[in-house]
Amino acid sequence: MTEAKPSLKRTLVGKVVSDKRAKTVTVLVERRVKHELYGKIVARSSKYHAHDENGEFHLGDMIEITESRPISKTKNWVATRLVQKAAEV
Repeated sequence: MTEAKPSLKRTLVGKVVSDKRAKTVTVLVERRVKHELYGKIVARSSKYHAHDENGEFHLGDMIEITESRPISKTKNWVATRLVQKAAEV
């Protein structure tokens, strides 16, 4: 009996805010947290550089990124799948 082990790598979902570099996309990940003192729900965001080998993700796309080994000085994430295509302008 072989069971599928749950992946130990973190996954995040965010929006592509830059696709100008070769094989790299910048992904903005937003999370909602409660303010420590005032209790208000506040939006916090972080940008991650993700490896996009084939250049398949473009500006405005919602994608999933997965943690990986360091690929460069700033890239520790890999773009894994398209969640939602950007709306056509």
